[in-house]
Amino acid sequence: MSASGSILRPAALVVLMALAVGACAKKQPPIARPTPPPPAETTTPAERPAPPPQPVDTPPIVPSEPTLAVEDLDSRSLDELNRESPFQPVLFAFDSYEVDAAGQTVLNQNAELMRKYPTWVLTIEGHCDERGTAEYNLALGERRALAARNYLVTLGIPAERLRTVSYGKEFPFDPAQNEEAYAKNRRAHFVITSK
Repeated sequence: MSASGSILRPAALVVLMALAVGACAKKQPPIARPTPPPPAETTTPAERPAPPPQPVDTPPIVPSEPTLAVEDLDSRSLDELNRESPFQPVLFAFDSYEVDAAGQTVLNQNAELMRKYPTWVLTIEGHCDERGTAEYNLALGERRALAARNYLVTLGIPAERLRTVSYGKEFPFDPAQNEEAYAKNRRAHFVITSK
């Protein structure tokens, strides 16, 4: 070998030494840094509406007797029949869709009238007082209408003659804001759809 072949070039020697030092150097483990806390919630959770006030114990309003004579009913138009309805409404307690004893009496009378006129079809409207949300009252009105319908079906009225709809708190019978008005508005109301 020649002298020039045994002597490495200085640049190559520097590169080899850098590689050797790099290979022998200990690798440092990564530094553990604490995770930042989650960002503060900028939106507030939806607040629940306040529950409706507790009702004042008042005796239920007893519906008045039908204003039309039963004998005249076949000759009347649907508008006349519904304006002076022979059907009594079923009234409900606050936040309830249970048909109580007074409601059962009313439904028994309404069933007798339906038996007398077997071609009539009724829509039972479920209504609520103004307390509570619109969604809640629509659901409660539906349960009230269905409770009245189901009771009539147990009395032998064919289900196909009974339809239901809920108006919730949208169409109050008495717009006043007192317990007497609320009691009138919590009802299942009967509308003759066809005869």
